[in-house]
Amino acid sequence: MSEPATDTPVGTVYRLDDHREGRGALVVDLAKTPTAPTAAPEVDESPAGEAVDRPDNPLADWLALPDADVLPAWARSRASVVANVQAFGRLTWWHTRYHGLRTPKYLVKTVLLAARGFFRAAAGLWPTLSAQDHTAAVKALRAQVKAKPEDVDLAVRLQMAHYTRTQSRRWRFGAAAAAVTAAAIGIILAPPLLQVGIAGAVVTPLAYLGRGKETRLLDQASPPLRVDMSAQQLNEALRAAGLLKSGSGKDDSELPKVSCTMGPVRDGRGWAVIFDMPRGGGKTASDVLAKREVIAQELGVDEIQVIMSRVRAAKGGNAGRVSMWVADDDPYLGPLNPSPLEKAEKFSIWDAVPFGQDARGNRVAVPVMWQSMFFGGLPRRGKTFSQRLLTAAGLLDAYVRHYVADGKGGADWKAMKAVAHRLVMGAEDDAIEALKAMLQELLAEMERRFALLRDLPTSVCPEGKLTPEIMVKYNLPVIFVTIDELQEYFTAMEREDREQVINDLCRVARRGPAAGFVSNFASQRPDAESVPPKLREIITIRYSTQVVDRTSSDMVLGKGKAAQGADASVLSEDHKGVGVLVTGPASFVTVRADYLDGTGFAALCARGRALREAAGQLTGDAAGDVTAAADAAGLTVPAIVSDVLEVMRHAPRMFTTDLLAGLANLDEDTYGDLNAERLAADLEAAGVKRTSKQVKISGANGAGYQRRDIEAAVPAEILLSTGR
Repeated sequence: MSEPATDTPVGTVYRLDDHREGRGALVVDLAKTPTAPTAAPEVDESPAGEAVDRPDNPLADWLALPDADVLPAWARSRASVVANVQAFGRLTWWHTRYHGLRTPKYLVKTVLLAARGFFRAAAGLWPTLSAQDHTAAVKALRAQVKAKPEDVDLAVRLQMAHYTRTQSRRWRFGAAAAAVTAAAIGIILAPPLLQVGIAGAVVTPLAYLGRGKETRLLDQASPPLRVDMSAQQLNEALRAAGLLKSGSGKDDSELPKVSCTMGPVRDGRGWAVIFDMPRGGGKTASDVLAKREVIAQELGVDEIQVIMSRVRAAKGGNAGRVSMWVADDDPYLGPLNPSPLEKAEKFSIWDAVPFGQDARGNRVAVPVMWQSMFFGGLPRRGKTFSQRLLTAAGLLDAYVRHYVADGKGGADWKAMKAVAHRLVMGAEDDAIEALKAMLQELLAEMERRFALLRDLPTSVCPEGKLTPEIMVKYNLPVIFVTIDELQEYFTAMEREDREQVINDLCRVARRGPAAGFVSNFASQRPDAESVPPKLREIITIRYSTQVVDRTSSDMVLGKGKAAQGADASVLSEDHKGVGVLVTGPASFVTVRADYLDGTGFAALCARGRALREAAGQLTGDAAGDVTAAADAAGLTVPAIVSDVLEVMRHAPRMFTTDLLAGLANLDEDTYGDLNAERLAADLEAAGVKRTSKQVKISGANGAGYQRRDIEAAVPAEILLSTGR
């Protein structure tokens, strides 16, 4: 985790002997001052000389001087007063600008509140203006007259009461109208400055009358804090976690406490603090990291909001110093982070690859040269999307040769056919054979490179490693080995083949970096059966999205990483594309990976093909792929033809049932309900003419297709451009 940057000293050393005498001088004694400090004062028996702080003195508590400073802390020195006044001035100026820009908004809100206040005032004055005080008598007399219409006296009284109410209404409405008219005329005839004053005098009480319980005229300059942390709260949290000794009846001032070298202070959208564990307690920074969940609970937040790391000696730390940042809310939710690679024209794989952002919004880049990488996590948590970011960087470097294998055989890596020197899709028998052949090709190339590097003089190759100059001069592009869904291959292989493939992968990951090989592996199930420990343990960089428990997290990130704080099991289902990145034995960070969707990745593949064609580096399967060549030439190949060729990439012929299964795996939405009859009709409509409806594979005959029949439906100029 990244620690809060600070240029202030972490502490000040004091000599206690120099301060003991001064501390004694601060003790207040209400008795008479003795003439000799070292001699015991004589007790004066007279009432005038009696000490006022004696326990039998009834006025002792009342006469005792308060143990408090006369001046507040900010006013005890001239420098403190000046600093606080300056800070207050800066704060006032900031608020003036903040609210000044919102003045039109406040005026509109004031007018709306005044309108509501006018309505409330009118509603309140209506009973008076309409003479409601006379209405009750009129209604009572009217009811009596209806009951006794022959009573003339009642009729007269009703008429008099009705006349009185009518007169009251007239003069009251008249007085109100006259007052409003006079005020309007006065405002119109008044000077502009006076008009503003009168308008303010009228609008202000009306707006006040129109306010509600939740009404806020001014915007809140800073968002309300969801977390409020103090040193006392931090100590209480650590004490509850068993990292500090508890009270046991002692006074709180005598309990051990952490020493905060910085903070707690506001840092972005959270609180930052750097503290040292007290000596004598036997607790280290590693113990604090292991109690992350308990500390989060005591602070009243989710553990995903608590970012902790050790402060190493290189940054002024020690074995007991911890950097902690507590976010106000979940720092890994919100708008997606678009990958900067999506708009880049070129990229050098020798530079660190932009990968994502940490909790505080800092950019995280991953150096891939001389490294090997492993990605793990549950399905549909963004594992493949994160893995593709590193491969995508290699697409924008023409001197990167891609070897790609996808055990699932879906659409995630389909676009790599335009660039990949070797592309293996699926985990069927023919795909497994293609994977084995790819690994043998990689090993042969690795040995050839090592032989070449050994023969180079030390002035050209001083460390026996590939360099950018050697790469260009001897045409030795960086080789990017990407294998997704490793478990699919291992579970589909026989034991002997499995052991051989594992050994080959270990050789590539262990020795390959010096020859310019970058390994990029991924698996959903990183257990001993799916991905053996001897392969996982030699991987240098690891990334894990959400997993089910701490054990699974350690399988991906390394044994004991969860205890150090690198625990991917704390992630939730909402954290798609978020994972824990381990870059070293004691270096890790939780990262929200950049977002690069399938469309953007396909665009990068097309851009990468153009770069390689211009540099003369388009080789292998990509150079002979008819569908990729058609896409690059802007020609249209029917989708069914392109997809069938993709499924039959490793097979010259295929049974119809296997072809249907492969198409469904490639795009279930399009081909999930496809049957043999519809497939034949669609291919015939696309121009495919079958030379035979039966194929023979491994001695078995069945309905199927020949790859050459499918390729015959591709435009001839595309076939010529690929050398077919």
